[in-house]
Amino acid sequence: MTPLSSGDPESIGGYTLLGRLGAGGMGVVYLGVSASGRQVAVKLVHGPYAQEEEFRTRFRQEIAAARRVSGAFTAPVVDADPDAERPWMATLYVPGLNLAEVVEKNGPLSRRELRALGLGLTEALRDIHRAGLVHRDLKPGNVLMTEDGPRVIDFGISRAADNQSLTTTGRMIGTPPFMSPEQVASPRDVTPASDVFSLGSLLVFAAVGTGPFDADSPYITGYQVVHGTPDLGGVPEALLDIIERCLDKDPASRPELTDIHRMLQALPESDATGSPETRQSIQSRRRPTSRNAATSSPGPATGVGTSTGADTSTGKRRRTRMLLTGLGAALAVTGLWVGMGVSVFAPDTTTASDATATARAASLPDGWRPWRTKLRDAVPGVPLDYNSPGCVAQGSALFCGGTGFTAARIDAASGRTLWRAGTRPQGAQPIGVRDRLVYMYEEPDDETRRVVALDAGTGHRRWQRDINGAEKAVLYHGGLLTLSPDSASFVAYGPSGKELWRAPSLDEYCTPTALGGVPYALCSEGTEAGQAPVDLMRLGPGSMTESATLPKKAEALGAVGGEPLFLAPQTAKDVYEAGYERPYNALLRVASETGEVKRIPLARPLTGAATLADGVVYFVRSDGTVTAVSADSGKQLWQKVTDVESLSAPAVSATYKRVYFSNRFGRLLALDSRTGAEVWRTSALDDPGDKAQGYPPRVLLVKDAIVALAGDTAFSRSPDGPA
Repeated sequence: MTPLSSGDPESIGGYTLLGRLGAGGMGVVYLGVSASGRQVAVKLVHGPYAQEEEFRTRFRQEIAAARRVSGAFTAPVVDADPDAERPWMATLYVPGLNLAEVVEKNGPLSRRELRALGLGLTEALRDIHRAGLVHRDLKPGNVLMTEDGPRVIDFGISRAADNQSLTTTGRMIGTPPFMSPEQVASPRDVTPASDVFSLGSLLVFAAVGTGPFDADSPYITGYQVVHGTPDLGGVPEALLDIIERCLDKDPASRPELTDIHRMLQALPESDATGSPETRQSIQSRRRPTSRNAATSSPGPATGVGTSTGADTSTGKRRRTRMLLTGLGAALAVTGLWVGMGVSVFAPDTTTASDATATARAASLPDGWRPWRTKLRDAVPGVPLDYNSPGCVAQGSALFCGGTGFTAARIDAASGRTLWRAGTRPQGAQPIGVRDRLVYMYEEPDDETRRVVALDAGTGHRRWQRDINGAEKAVLYHGGLLTLSPDSASFVAYGPSGKELWRAPSLDEYCTPTALGGVPYALCSEGTEAGQAPVDLMRLGPGSMTESATLPKKAEALGAVGGEPLFLAPQTAKDVYEAGYERPYNALLRVASETGEVKRIPLARPLTGAATLADGVVYFVRSDGTVTAVSADSGKQLWQKVTDVESLSAPAVSATYKRVYFSNRFGRLLALDSRTGAEVWRTSALDDPGDKAQGYPPRVLLVKDAIVALAGDTAFSRSPDGPA
């Protein structure tokens, strides 16, 4: 539990709040106490959802259904008010660690404990399903381990089985490592069998310490859930048959809870620990032994534009990229075809206000006026959606990715579409723009991923190169840095598409990055990010040189004065909790020449998404709290509780001394970059579209004009704020 913050209420529904138990995508959970002293867990819905009548109706029905749940292995609903200004629900507070915390503290459960856990969970799910509910978020964080057995908690995202039509689209319902295939592919269509699949994944976690589909990102995890084979290494043999049946991709083939309960009861009670078997090892290439030792790549760069095929031998790491449609998570399927075309001055859905800009004309694109346009083009085909459309700017030119096309050039003055390239639904922000080229991702099928260079003036394709299916491509001062399709080497390309150089990779998790314009690789032992300390590797022609070693789960921010800057986590534990924000307690600055790591402590641990801009690190929490910290000293410059939730990363204006944010609903917020004081805010967009919940908000500056994205709607406003 954490203390209440300044933005938290002191009481809800007559319950005095003692602290925060946690936060999720749809609300905050508090520990409350009644006048008689009974402790309850109070879930308060986030403000934006409270304004949606559909959500409020669905919440009301779920409360009624959850009240019908009664059993020894659930936490009952004791009070609720779905009609309050911000709806809330209180359940009986059950003290104790959750399953994730128990495994983190004590390791995997013994066979006797696994049997008891499985029996308790099947009984809890039986009671939930009898009440007409599907839990939909059975995960370690929602299972409390008490002395008299497990308790299943958090019905906040459960769905009454007879109210499917009220399931809101565009929202991720569940936690990817513990979701079922049908939940990933079609959230509206889940049945009680979905909870059975989640039960199988949860038992694997309890037995081994990791889930059967864990991967380095939620998207890849989701792909593994739908298409991959579960990793059951280390699961006790007695449980294998039960878990394999639970994890059947076909819901109709999964066992009934009564059958699972019977099979678990038949297991012998034993205190022998099912020790995890060693996962399939990966034969690693030899790592550089010091900062001065470089690994050489045989042969010169060949300049070949496409891969000649992936090496499938042992030791080559190959991962598949997960493609999701909306945050509601409908999966793209195989066998898709993409055609690239260009429509110059194609019709669009732009609307522009006749309002006159009040900002100084010299700071805005010529002829600028407020505008709004849809980054959507209706095209046939199954959607390929990265869930992250966005725009990049160079000078007064604006380039965007959206739904139904690969890239488009938007007139930053009017919002008019100048050209649109590509015909496959995409939804990805451009990699960047440089030397009159716009760099984009393209996936013509489920096996191939490319970087495509488009002419910034016309949208015509200049060149394309196959790249790794899971790792990003980044621009650095000398060109474009990619990871090869077979993960064996890093490849740098120049503006013409010519291969500039190639450097070897390692048989562990490595991803390309550019810090201060310098090409690096971030590597850690294992096959996924966050499993081990991070090695910062300097890349160059034929060489990979170790520069520094950073802590496990350190986050790269960029560079200050040419020196890479990272965030140091206070804890590196894995937490599968919706809305969890990892605390960071220091900045780490790496000397470029010596590799020496300077630790710059923060005054107190900070949480939220961190962005480095103009020598300041901005921490943005999901509840709207923004904290500015000096990248040089770690000193807190200011903190502002904005009460505007789901804020974007900041865009900083040196001219106006302001920091701009957008949120999912199209609300803009301007803070004074020196003090954090609020300068102005706007109302939300009237209708940001059905993608607003699923796409992250973004804001950027074109000269001094503000351009923001809410869902697949782009719009531009004056830096002087609302008229």
